[in-house]
Amino acid sequence: MGYIEGRNVIIEYRFADSQYDRLPLLVAELVRRRVAVIYAINTANAVQAAKSATSEIPIVFANGSDPVKLGLVASLNRPGGNVTGVSYYIGALVAKRLELLRELVPQAITIGFLTNPTNLISERDTIDVHAAAATVDQRIIVIEATTEHEIDEAFASAAQRRVDALLVDVDQLFNRRRDQIVALAAQYAIPANYATRVFAEAGGLMSYGDDRLESIRQSAIYLGRILKGEKPANLPVLLPSKFEFVINTKAAKALGLTFPPSFHLRADAVIE
Repeated sequence: MGYIEGRNVIIEYRFADSQYDRLPLLVAELVRRRVAVIYAINTANAVQAAKSATSEIPIVFANGSDPVKLGLVASLNRPGGNVTGVSYYIGALVAKRLELLRELVPQAITIGFLTNPTNLISERDTIDVHAAAATVDQRIIVIEATTEHEIDEAFASAAQRRVDALLVDVDQLFNRRRDQIVALAAQYAIPANYATRVFAEAGGLMSYGDDRLESIRQSAIYLGRILKGEKPANLPVLLPSKFEFVINTKAAKALGLTFPPSFHLRADAVIE
């Protein structure tokens, strides 16, 4: 888009380190600096904090929320206001992740759902996973974690409650602690399906979700267009058009599992 950091654009970074209660203060700092645009990435909490802080500064987001249901935009095609971006949210993705997990571990009686209740999308994702499970008569146990320590406790609880397999929700804390989560899944021998490929690359069993780099690229294009003068109200919220299925054969072998040939045929990447 013609912008080079340090030459014709300055980027001010603020990180909440997955502590969502810090977001309002961080956004307030950016508003005081009168930035040209706010880029809120990875969590709907960041967008909500930005929207609450300003109705004038343009806001571009890239996260897994349903922006209409959260009241961030009026509609996908006509956002209105000062907010637009890219939503990773596709309700059917939860059902697809559950389907893949059940296909690989058909004997699973109980499947756990690891989620961070402080994330704004947690409630919606929990509803989606229960709805998907109900259609196939699958028992679901919701397991919550909001800190690094609670992730350890969540896996211990999953093992105690005899969880046979695990779905991991989209959350920035989980992304940051992916090595810990993958290691715990291996320690407790729990097959897990994740939302992004970084988990499979870190040694996780498999992942299914949007092509995250492409989604972020699209949101960055919106940043450039807004810096050139376009208004968020006129830029429709984009949805992902590319999806990735990644499997890790080494992780499967460690769990005593073998991916069926159909998984290899469908996979966009096979990690060995």
